[in-house]
Amino acid sequence: MRARLLVVLLVFSVTAVAAFAWPLLAVTARERTQQLSIGRTADLARFAGLAQQDDTEQLVSEVTRYTALYGEPVIVVDAQRQPIVAAGLNVDDREVAPMIDAALRNQPAPPIDTVMPWSTSDVLLATPIGTGSRVIGAVVMRASVRAAADDVFRGWAVILAGAFAALVGCVLLTLVVARWVLRPLAELSRGLGAVAAGQPHAHVRGRDGPRELRELASSFNRMSDAVSEAAEQQRRLISDASHQLRNPLAALRLRVDSLAPRVIVEGKPSYESAVREVERLESLLDSLLAMAHAEHTATRLTVSADTEVCVAAVVVMERIDAWSVAASEAGVSLVQGDVDTSFEVRCPEHDLSQVLDVVLDNAIKYGGTRVVVSCVANAITVVDNGPGLSAEELPLATTRFWRSRDNSHARGSGLGLPIADRLITARGGQLLLQAGETGGLVVTIELPS
Repeated sequence: MRARLLVVLLVFSVTAVAAFAWPLLAVTARERTQQLSIGRTADLARFAGLAQQDDTEQLVSEVTRYTALYGEPVIVVDAQRQPIVAAGLNVDDREVAPMIDAALRNQPAPPIDTVMPWSTSDVLLATPIGTGSRVIGAVVMRASVRAAADDVFRGWAVILAGAFAALVGCVLLTLVVARWVLRPLAELSRGLGAVAAGQPHAHVRGRDGPRELRELASSFNRMSDAVSEAAEQQRRLISDASHQLRNPLAALRLRVDSLAPRVIVEGKPSYESAVREVERLESLLDSLLAMAHAEHTATRLTVSADTEVCVAAVVVMERIDAWSVAASEAGVSLVQGDVDTSFEVRCPEHDLSQVLDVVLDNAIKYGGTRVVVSCVANAITVVDNGPGLSAEELPLATTRFWRSRDNSHARGSGLGLPIADRLITARGGQLLLQAGETGGLVVTIELPS
């Protein structure tokens, strides 16, 4: 937008300056040409008057002095084309002869072309001696335009210098106006980016720019405060509710466990169902607390960068070893693929371990009979040979509380992948879910090096 606005304003400025400068240049050249024409016409009239008065001696004297002073040749002829005085011009000259013939016929001389700074060619001027049908001779002069061209050049130089100064002023004014108008928009853009990244109470300065933009900045700040307050209240609600429910749930678990020896045979199915529901509630509370922690971590990282790093390959090997027993009990082959231990990623070890636990837990529960974990460069890949997810389900997998229709009865809260996604994106990475080439699901964890 800045480039387009500057181009528009600069084009308008150049057009406006040119619209004022060009007529001034043309008027300067025409005025100086007119002065040259008037001056030389007056000189020709003086010589024609002396010839008409038959004052040959005075005519010869003035023509000679004029040519010597100005360096402009003159010839005066009678009606028979015989020279009365010739100072630098010849009657038989191919350019002079037509001018003499035209003057003897009392034809008006053509106007002088407008003198430009680069004009160098002399011009021929002629006037008849006498009036009407009593033309008794002609006067022809070769006038120099160099002095006039120099005057036009100086006039144009002044005009162009003024135009350049005006153009520089317009450019500076354009830059100031563009900055005045666009700076608040840039601030708003940065503010929107901060809000989108989850930064709490992201404010923009509303002191600059037009009044409408200042009011917009104030409205944005109020909106940012409202969004941040709502997000903080939501996080506190989840955290507080999870903490407050934990004690009653723990008491309920103790009471349920204490009932185990007293449950009759007919009540065993109902009792076991109640135990599973209690366990599900405990898992859900743990997931809600983890989600609150992930949201808090993401909010904190938008304010201050975290420089903690870890060797991703080491974490991968530790988690493979930790999950190997669970995989074996579930009949799943957990295989270590290519592993590169020569690089670090910008993520704490405990957060990466939590993310890998979520992904490996899902892969063992839903991923078929074989799971391969690789770690190359800054990408960790978990590939299984299970049923995978459909193209419609892949974008929904990181949505909170979402469960696949095929696995809706399986144990879980639907918060594992959303928590992992939030932890990874908070550190500038990506959690990618893709269908495998031969089926199954491919989970890729990308983190900045």
